[in-house]
Amino acid sequence: MNMKKIAAGVLFALPLTLTGFAAQAMESVTLKLAHNLDTSHVVHQTWVKMAKDLSDATGGKMKIRIYPGGQMGGPRETLELLQNGALDMTKAMANELEAFTPAYSIFSLPYLFKNDEHFKAVIHGEIGKQMMEETKSKGFFPIGAYVGGTRSFYAKKAITSPADMKGMKIRVITTPTTIKFIELLGASPVSIPFGEVYTALQQGVIDGAENNEPSFVQTRHVEVTKYYTENQHTAVPDYLVISDKTWNKLSQEQRDALTKVVKASEQEQETMWNSLVSETRKQAEQQGATFINVDKEPFRQALKPLYDEFKQDPVKGPWITKVEEAGANITL
Repeated sequence: MNMKKIAAGVLFALPLTLTGFAAQAMESVTLKLAHNLDTSHVVHQTWVKMAKDLSDATGGKMKIRIYPGGQMGGPRETLELLQNGALDMTKAMANELEAFTPAYSIFSLPYLFKNDEHFKAVIHGEIGKQMMEETKSKGFFPIGAYVGGTRSFYAKKAITSPADMKGMKIRVITTPTTIKFIELLGASPVSIPFGEVYTALQQGVIDGAENNEPSFVQTRHVEVTKYYTENQHTAVPDYLVISDKTWNKLSQEQRDALTKVVKASEQEQETMWNSLVSETRKQAEQQGATFINVDKEPFRQALKPLYDEFKQDPVKGPWITKVEEAGANITL
């Protein structure tokens, strides 16, 4: 599948809803945005469109120059460049921002959100805005939040409940939270570099892994694991992060122009992401994969001790309470 064609087809089919700004009086500025994603990734394609929209809306006075593929380093390096004022914007996942403030650590907690509606209500709502303020003292803060689907298990055998996971070796991103939640499900967490997962699955070093549907297909893990269990344990957003130094240099009109195109890009990225998920699911099924729709409640109950531990934490607990309150009127 040509990811660039799918991305472009979805993005440029969307109507441009931005209104013009008084470009004549606006100072010219070029913002540098660096990230570690491939140019075929939906977030990169979204930002290409966002850069065009910003230039169009400001009569070419505001431009964004994008450096993809880790040209300026990984997330840690680019966040440090933001702190030093050597870079204007970058991408960071919630778990990468966790190193700067514990607020973002709640996204690694399994079954924090009731469903996709609850997740989006948090990252795009008042709680999300409060979270974005948390890193301002560190020299940067997020100005846009993007969906990344949900992470689920895929394995060589069907997983329909936690009981099926007993004794299985599951590759996970190694954090204290992921280690504990895999162990609570009865499996053994295994730390393997992402690029070695295919061979490890093929050779039986591990029995399964976890990720979203596009990654399941794009990594070719679908070739060696034919069962994708839709238990949807975590949802982790991506963020567009801007340097404090850059933001403070922008005029109010420039900030308004940037804020408007970023807001539009959030919806555009979600539309493109949904299209990509649908396409990759079809591809997986064509390659012989089976998607298993499971009852999530047994997984939630097995992981309740981890949830309770987070709630008792004096820093994380209040954030979890806010998330719960945001989902109070959302039904499963």
